Amino acid sequence: MSNRNNQANKAAARERIRAERERQEKKEKLRRQLVVAGTVAGVLVVAGGVGFMVMKANEPKGWEAAKEAEPVAPANTQGKNGTEILIGDKNAKETLEVFEDIRCPACASFEQSSGEAMLKDIKDGRYRVRFSMYTFIDDSPAGGEGSKNALSALGAALNVSPEAFLKYKTALYSAKYHPEEQVDRYGKDAELLKVASAVPELKNNKAFATAVKKGTYDRWAMDMTALFGRKGIKATPNFMHGEKKLTIPQVPQRQMTQAQYNQLAQANFKKMIDQEFGPAKGSGKPDPGKGDSKDEGGSKGVREGEKDPSASR
Repeated sequence: MSNRNNQANKAAARERIRAERERQEKKEKLRRQLVVAGTVAGVLVVAGGVGFMVMKANEPKGWEAAKEAEPVAPANTQGKNGTEILIGDKNAKETLEVFEDIRCPACASFEQSSGEAMLKDIKDGRYRVRFSMYTFIDDSPAGGEGSKNALSALGAALNVSPEAFLKYKTALYSAKYHPEEQVDRYGKDAELLKVASAVPELKNNKAFATAVKKGTYDRWAMDMTALFGRKGIKATPNFMHGEKKLTIPQVPQRQMTQAQYNQLAQANFKKMIDQEFGPAKGSGKPDPGKGDSKDEGGSKGVREGEKDPSASR
């Protein structure tokens, strides 16, 4: 073999070695790039996951989330977001406003003693009632969410009919079901459905039960309770006629049975109503004069088209 051929072979071998080295270097460079890209992608995925979890953790939950939900007002309501519950004969000239909280023990006492008399007045067309239902006991030292949950369930009952609403409210306040203020029994849907079984319109009513379980009217309950303090009312039960606050005479403090107390309390409620609206038709009592009240708004009550108070809050 000539010296020239030998040199050519060596040069070719060196070229092959150089080319192989470059190929290996490119391959290693690509591998490192892929590793880095994968690592960055992994970091981004982790970071995205952490960000998502942080975002979810910061999202409002429970009743705070209900404030942000789409408003769904029950049937048989009026005003902004359905926050006016006005029940009774549309031809009734007077409107009694009643302020209550479902967990309120004083409200339960009123309903158990005088609720039947009020319902009779509504049925007889003596006046309509605007109910403002509050939930401030949930935010008191008692804590819980029974007032809000029960109010949401009342919305589901009102969606069925005004009669179902009234009967369900009566059952929730009844001595049989109403819990002590410190016991948040109505915070459980199962308890609310148990009470509803005592109301013919709600018993085995699947649509009602679904609305309670899904919290269909949770946002409505929050809109209702946002009216807390309306007309200066921050305690329950309370009663107003137009701009006039009404006061039920107190039952004397003495030893008596529950039946005796209920009888006296109902008599005092009727006395308050008679003084404000005049005696019921057919009562045989002299009419003291409905127009005696100097409060102009008191004789008018809540009227159709009245500006909803929630709009100014």
